[in-house]
This record gives sequence, structure tokens and C-alpha cells, in this order.
Amino acid sequence: MTSPLSTLRSALRTDFTSSLVVFLVALPLCVGVAVASGVPAELGLITGIVGGLVTGLLPGSSLQVSGPAAGLTVLVLTAVQEYGLPALGVIVLATGLLQLALGALRLGRFFRAISLSVVHGMLAGIGLVLIAGQVYALAGQKAPGSGTANIAGWPGLLVDIVSSGPAVTAVGIGAGTVVVMTLWKKLPGRAQLLPGPLVAVGAATLATAVFDLSVARVEVSGLMEAIQPPGGSDFAQLTEVGLLTTIVAFTLIASAESLFSAAAVDRLHTGPKTDYDKELMAQGAGNTVCGLLGALPMTAVIVRSAANVQAGARTKVSRVLHGLWLLLFAALLPAALGMIPTAALAGVLIHAGFKLLPVKELRPLWREHRGEAVVLMITAGAILVTNMFEGVLIGLVMAVVKTAWETSHIHIDVDDTGEGAVRVRIRGHATFLRLPRILDTLEGLPADRPVELNLAGLRHLDHACMSALQNWADQHNAHTIQAAPTGAWA
Repeated sequence: MTSPLSTLRSALRTDFTSSLVVFLVALPLCVGVAVASGVPAELGLITGIVGGLVTGLLPGSSLQVSGPAAGLTVLVLTAVQEYGLPALGVIVLATGLLQLALGALRLGRFFRAISLSVVHGMLAGIGLVLIAGQVYALAGQKAPGSGTANIAGWPGLLVDIVSSGPAVTAVGIGAGTVVVMTLWKKLPGRAQLLPGPLVAVGAATLATAVFDLSVARVEVSGLMEAIQPPGGSDFAQLTEVGLLTTIVAFTLIASAESLFSAAAVDRLHTGPKTDYDKELMAQGAGNTVCGLLGALPMTAVIVRSAANVQAGARTKVSRVLHGLWLLLFAALLPAALGMIPTAALAGVLIHAGFKLLPVKELRPLWREHRGEAVVLMITAGAILVTNMFEGVLIGLVMAVVKTAWETSHIHIDVDDTGEGAVRVRIRGHATFLRLPRILDTLEGLPADRPVELNLAGLRHLDHACMSALQNWADQHNAHTIQAAPTGAWA
């Protein structure tokens, strides 16, 4: 029989090794997300450190890992461009406080009510925008701006790449990074002990150094120098409507991504399941600290969380230790960041963008739930054409309309024997969405014969349908609707 002490030792041992795996996965992603967001690389590491040492200690989900996420890259980049880097701390701080409030009000569970097609569409839209922008970073150039503008500029970018030697070199490094990450998953199991992103970035960095390639590298300034707490003038921007809208967008997207990640992680292990309200408060506490430090926003990240579970983690010790390893790396080896070519990080994020696209799931979804597939594609397209917040709102509206349409099923049976009254039975859910069909059927009945409406089979009759049926009956039969008793006629 295994003693509790030996069980504890075994758990700590696996948590220790799991923390190293998560650290190696998180390191290139933290740096890559920061660079893609237009902020110093150290800010990504700070968010990863807070995700481990602060959020990792709090209750909620025991195995999922938090840090900067590719899903918020586009939103962060837009916010920094519009309001400046100092305002980022204010936005993230307000986001954290809102998440704390939502968790305290026990609203975390309601995020699970968001349509799954909207969430997948949101992730797909993020992936498309991420790919469209990072293609420019791959060549060491600045993206024009919006997702559609970035895609429209691809032909010109291709011409610039072909005519520039350094650009061709940078693209080769980035493309090689993507290839290594793609092929790494197909290698034998023992090779998987080293995470693909780390191997790819390490190989690109080594090749850049050995051959002394003339490509852009990550700019570093030091961990303490990168910390910029928001000041009084930064908080004055809270009077701007646009900034408040951005805060709401950060809150909704970060919370939804974290809680959907928690649901996915719960399916990967048999341990304690997530308390959604506590997890939302844990994310809020982490974002509050990140805001005070002027760092990137955090969410729970499914890539790191899945790596944590697959590495055998049993408790929250692994995610806390991963934050400690990030802190030690940032404090002791900051110069190592300056050796990483930015094209390699762009390759990591392009690979991450493709993983956000539901390529394999879309075809079966189209066959089995075409309406859900349409909502997914509209949400993704709207994010690409407009922005994250408006795209998600459009997706939510489409999901509500789709649900209302699908639940408004009606069956209209007409019994016309050629003599006497025409009997019409309407069953199901009669809403304004189905009103044109109902009225077309009724108006097609003989105008010179009475009509008996049987509404006993209706489960729902909204005000618009009730008024329209009443008016039609008044005009046709000159008396009010009388629902025939159930079974009055077959």
C-alpha cells in the first residue's frame, strides 16, 4: 500500500518536471506575444511571471496555466497604437478589477452560455488577423494596420521581399521556424520532451549567430526598466469612451477565453474541476497586478495548460514553479533575449494563428450544423474586417438570431374537405420570425368560407403573431380567435 508521504513525493516530483516543460513552452510564447503586441519583450515575461506566482497560487482551476495570450495580441496592439503604452497599464488594471467584481457577483458561470460557434469564430478571426499581420514581421516590415489592409498589401510585400536580400533571409528564418514546429509533432515520443516552439526558436537563434545573419533581433532593456506603473495622467484617459469600450472588450474576451480554456482543461484530467467564479477572480487578481506593473493582460492559455496536464502535473505547484523559472530567466539571462531573431517569433505566432483556425472541424460542422458554421464564419470575417469587439458583437447577434429562427418551428395543417369550414391547426412556436409563412398560408385559403383556427398545439405564441392572427380572423370571419379544444378534430 502506498503511503501518503510517498504519494506526496511522487506528486511533487512530477509537478517539478511539469513546471520545466511549461516554462520551456511559455518562454518563446511570452516573448513572441509581447513583440507582436508592440511592447517590450520583458512585459510578456512579467505577465507570465504574474500568471505563475500570483494567479497560480489562487483557487479556481488547479492545472491550467495563465500568461500573455496570442488571442489578445491584436487588441493590445490596437490599444497601444491608439492610447500609448502607458495607458496599457490602466486598461489591464481596470480589466482585472472588473473580473474580480464579476467573479464576486458569481457571474463566471454565465460565460459558459456564450455560443461555442462565436468563441470558435472569435479564435479563428484572431488567427486570421494574427497571420495577416505577422507575415510582415516575418520580413522585418511594419504591417499597414487592419486585417483587410494587411491582406491587401501582401502583393506589394512579396515584391519588397524578392528585391531585398535581408528580407529574404528573415523570411527564410521565419519559414524554417514554422517548418520545425510543424514537423516536431511528428517525431517519436522522446523528442516531444522538448517543446517545439523552444526547439524552433533555439535553432533559428543558433543559425543566426553561427552564420552572422543580418536580421532584426529582439530589443531588450532589462526587467526592472520595462516596468512602467500607470500614473495620474494615464488614469485621466478613463474619461474617453473609446478607452472604456476597449476595457469592456478586454474583460469579455479575456474572461471568455480563460473560462473556455478551463472547460477544455477539465476534460483532459480526472482531478478537481474548475470553480468558474473563483477562476475568474484569480484571473482578475492577476490582471490587476499586471496592470499595476504596466504589463500585458493575461488569460488562461490552452497550449501551456495542455502541456502542463500532458507532462503529468497533479497540483498547482507546477504552474507556480513555471512562474519562478520565468523570473529567474528574466533576472539572470536577459541578454539571451537579445539574440533571438524577431522573424523566428513571427514564425511562432503564425504557427499559433493557424492552430486557431478550425480547419478540420469546419467541414463536419457544415454538414451537421450548418447554422453554427455560418455564425463561426461570419464572426471570423467580421473580426477581420472591423475589429475584435465589433466582430464578437456581430457574432453574438447572429447566434441569437439563428437560435430564435431555429426554435421558431411551426407546423401548419390545413383540413379542407371542400365543404363547410376550413380547419387550420398550427403547432410549435409561433414567433414574428415565422409570421410571413403563417399569413401566406391563411391568405391563400378560400375567402368565401369560414376558417376555424386550432391553436391548442402552440407551445409559444408571441404578441406579434397573436395580434396578426386576431386581425386576420376579425377580417375573415368577423369574430375573435377561438382555439379549438385539443383533439377536437384529427
